[in-house]
Amino acid sequence: MIKLPTSYLPEKIRSAVRFMVIGFSGSFVQTWLFMAALALFDHPEKGVVLYYVAFGIGYVLEMIPNYLCTSWYTFGTKPDLKNAGGFLVARAFNLVIQLGLLPLMIDLLPNWRDDYISYVVIFIGGCINYLVCLIFFKKPKES
Repeated sequence: MIKLPTSYLPEKIRSAVRFMVIGFSGSFVQTWLFMAALALFDHPEKGVVLYYVAFGIGYVLEMIPNYLCTSWYTFGTKPDLKNAGGFLVARAFNLVIQLGLLPLMIDLLPNWRDDYISYVVIFIGGCINYLVCLIFFKKPKES
């Protein structure tokens, strides 16, 4: 059997790397769904309700495979109500952090480009998201 490069890392680091892989792929899926919804709604402008509906469609529909992959691949646990609730709490923190921190950092760092600031905010939100998930995705102790 071929070992993945992450198999040589300590478990805590391995799960963080896996979490990033799932997060990056989830961001791609969310963006694709958002763009598809925008096309479906005939490309509404930013600020129009349908624009935010399209964003919500991408955000919510991406959470389903992201949750399953986070449970199975990142933490090696079975999906259940406890970790599903924890995942939703983590995603809520992530969304609030991104929506609240992005405008704040744009105001505080006027000389930075907005896309650079968004990368920093997404990274901060992702780190906090991972730490919250760690609480809820604990493997049951083997007896």
